[in-house]
Amino acid sequence: MLIRVKNAKGNKDRYTLLSESVLKDLRTYYKQYRPKAYLFEGQFKEQYSANSVGKIVSNAAIKAGIKVRVSSHMLRHSFATHLLESGINIRYIQLLLGHNSTKTTEIYTHVAKNSFDFIKNPLDL
Repeated sequence: MLIRVKNAKGNKDRYTLLSESVLKDLRTYYKQYRPKAYLFEGQFKEQYSANSVGKIVSNAAIKAGIKVRVSSHMLRHSFATHLLESGINIRYIQLLLGHNSTKTTEIYTHVAKNSFDFIKNPLDL
């Protein structure tokens, strides 16, 4: 499912993917907390700070038993890398990440080298 995120990184509006299972959890969360201005509101109903989001990600990594330092940017990077490795066109990934140029998105290509394993050289066919 495609969703629109308003005022994301760099105060840009962008589109991203939302899984059906997460949507079910979000519905439950929404019914319980009834947020007003933001889907996830801070203690005083204000927007979550980047620092608070970082703490949530770090704590989740600790609970999951991940030993390396984890950041929200790493989640973004992993999302893009997994999309690339599953064969999604880099242009679509560029749009999902809100990059103006595919050059910015291409930083993820060095990680996804196994994406090329299925490509056969035409001379071998």
